[in-house]
Amino acid sequence: MDPLTVADWTVSPAADESRWFPVEEASAAAGVRRGITLFAQRLGFTGERLGQVQLAATEAATNLAKHAVRGEMLVRVVRNGPTAALEIVSVDHGPGIADVSRSRLGGYSTSGTLGLGLGSIERLADRSGLHSLPRIGTTLYARFRQPADGPAAAPSRPDPPFAGVTRPIAGETECGDAYAALETRDGAVYAMLCDGLGHGPLAARAAHEAVEVMRETALPARPAEILERIHRRLRPTRGGAVAVALIVPERGRVRYAGVGNISGWIVHPDRRTGMISVPGIAGSHARVREQVYDLPPGAAVVLHSDGLTDRWDPAARPGLFDREPLLIAATLLRDAGSRHDDRSVLAVTSAGRG
Repeated sequence: MDPLTVADWTVSPAADESRWFPVEEASAAAGVRRGITLFAQRLGFTGERLGQVQLAATEAATNLAKHAVRGEMLVRVVRNGPTAALEIVSVDHGPGIADVSRSRLGGYSTSGTLGLGLGSIERLADRSGLHSLPRIGTTLYARFRQPADGPAAAPSRPDPPFAGVTRPIAGETECGDAYAALETRDGAVYAMLCDGLGHGPLAARAAHEAVEVMRETALPARPAEILERIHRRLRPTRGGAVAVALIVPERGRVRYAGVGNISGWIVHPDRRTGMISVPGIAGSHARVREQVYDLPPGAAVVLHSDGLTDRWDPAARPGLFDREPLLIAATLLRDAGSRHDDRSVLAVTSAGRG
């Protein structure tokens, strides 16, 4: 496995580069537009491309306000190594779309269903995706790559086969959960999720330290070795629950080490297999053990904090786990998340689906 650098890691966005908006009234679209404009200008979007980003965000918010139940939008900056992108994630709790293909046609809309504007959002975005189930809800994302610096700029890299989503507990701006992930040159993925003890800035500090260990670790390394380093690094903090996974699709294998109540799953379209995290708190008391699991072709790996219930069923979400990792993460956070805790999900799929 080739050595990699600090810059190759993708980590959860900083608090000032990620914002959730409730979208249940038409007036909410203006707030979403202001939020995405701030982030877009920070990344260098100007002129026509800035207008396209604003239009896509407004269309998505207007759809939620008109047609959806309990609509919400996440606007954020995602930094994948040396590159950055602006992302919109839209989720709701119904009514869902009965005919997704038809909904993508320009001007299509039927009373009580999300449809108007979906085609235009897809045309404006560099990458987008949608998953919807009637009577359950819809998840939509749109990604806009940071404008290149002149004609000699390097070509954009393929999207990585992983994505994470975090959300702070109500009333806090900083999330005490954080993730880090990296794809090696041979297609393996390192993934780490930390749930800092408690909430707010002190929990966020612990999670940030775990992320920094991932950035500083020379690879290749075993998950147990990395988790031991995180355990030592978190001693001056309040600590947290942590899981580290090494996913190697080419060998059909996952190496996993977890401490505390991070849930790790190998997910098939209709079932899932749990991975073992041992009791303890990284930074306080932890007995690190590494387990090895089979990874069947096409299976996804999902890590999530205890801000999500374990009582979610892949079979109840047909088609989801064949989709992009961002759709998986955002949908699980919507369906299984609790408003009374920080929430985080990190999903890893096979290459080429992200």
